[in-house]
Amino acid sequence: MSSTTFTALACPLDGEPLRQGDGAWRCAAGHGFDIARQGYVNLLPVQHKRSRDPGDSKEMVAARRRFLEAGHYRPIAEAVARAVLSQAPEGGALSCLDAGCGEGYYLRELARACDQAQAGTAGDERTLALLGVDISKWAVLAAAKQQQAATWVVGTNAHLPVQDHSLDVVLCLFGFPVYPEFARVLKPGGVLLRVDAGPDHLRELREIIYPSLKPPRADDEVLPTGFAPLSRETLRDTIGLNGAEPIADLLAMTPHLHRAKAEGRERAAALASLTVTLDVRLTQWVYQPVG
Repeated sequence: MSSTTFTALACPLDGEPLRQGDGAWRCAAGHGFDIARQGYVNLLPVQHKRSRDPGDSKEMVAARRRFLEAGHYRPIAEAVARAVLSQAPEGGALSCLDAGCGEGYYLRELARACDQAQAGTAGDERTLALLGVDISKWAVLAAAKQQQAATWVVGTNAHLPVQDHSLDVVLCLFGFPVYPEFARVLKPGGVLLRVDAGPDHLRELREIIYPSLKPPRADDEVLPTGFAPLSRETLRDTIGLNGAEPIADLLAMTPHLHRAKAEGRERAAALASLTVTLDVRLTQWVYQPVG
């Protein structure tokens, strides 16, 4: 099994298929989008931006990269890779989007697992086409620099620059799901895989930065239209962080960095070590269009 790039992109201006050539992606109407020298393409029109430089900053992306590359979230990446590769048909191709890919860690780990599966199975002719989309140009730039066997796009989940029903798997990992868009780009029978924080996720860090913790929200999520439940599992683990930098990096890559008050951030900055709980839910739905 081998990983490759995803090519079924759509023009963000008119929705028509894009074709790659001469260093750019173009649609039939003549809209063109240059491929950056690092290998990514920006398909985020100005009218889809809510700020001049949306998404994670360069500093936040660097913090996330350091933390994830240290392996602290590897159990999550391995669980995601197992779930995706289990969908791959014999002798066929599987297309996978990470919607909100950040600096590309989970797709890199997926590609690594794909290569390992190929090495362990002689004659495995399956292919995995990878697409990463994020609204942060800094995140996509970092992803493209580290992984060439994927298509990297600056874009938004609210208007995915992807052709209708062209994906087998959509990943939404600690991100913001846009179910109508996910349904539009998934093939019938395709799978949506979400990873979300459980009630105890990073509890020890939250107890330090907040005066008190809010009670867990009731698990009353409404089933997205067009999707049927497939599976749910909970992954729990603990990780030990030694030194101020990994603790600061963890805080920087979470929403808690902006939600905590200055006093809470100062308490976290004073720590020399910290053991935190990983508590995440991996939920899979299958897309079953009505009618």
